[in-house]
Amino acid sequence: MNHSTLIPSERVTHAILFIRGQKVMLDHDLATLYGVETKVLVRSVQRNIHRFPKDFMFQLTRKEFENLRCQFGTSRFWGGRRYRPYAFTEQGVAMLSSVLSSRKAIAVNIAIMRAFVRIREILATHKELARKLEELEAKFADHDEKITQVFEAIRALMHSPVQRN
Repeated sequence: MNHSTLIPSERVTHAILFIRGQKVMLDHDLATLYGVETKVLVRSVQRNIHRFPKDFMFQLTRKEFENLRCQFGTSRFWGGRRYRPYAFTEQGVAMLSSVLSSRKAIAVNIAIMRAFVRIREILATHKELARKLEELEAKFADHDEKITQVFEAIRALMHSPVQRN
């Protein structure tokens, strides 16, 4: 089975959010990728809760949930949910493959793990780029104002928020 044709990597990458300073995926996004209902995924996790310590999975607070709904412009009830979503860290997503052990779940997990790795590489590259920019800026600190403006523009581009479609 070709994992790259199973789900587009962009779809996985867009489902990875930053909450509480961690890269996570929400239960309903994971359920969609696995092709199961959210309640089935959550029920499987609840049955195996000992496999999901706090650093693998957590439930969003009311405020986090409200902020998320506002961010994505969803309805007040966000599809009729009766509970706040669960967020799974990279380790929690990996643990899901042992709870949802179908072939599709394993293939989806592989695609998700690759997306997490790609994001980690992008973030590392971003830090390295910032370090190199600081070195260049120090080297050209005594030059004219136009070079300073170029550095400021590059820094502004590096810090602008990533847009999601």
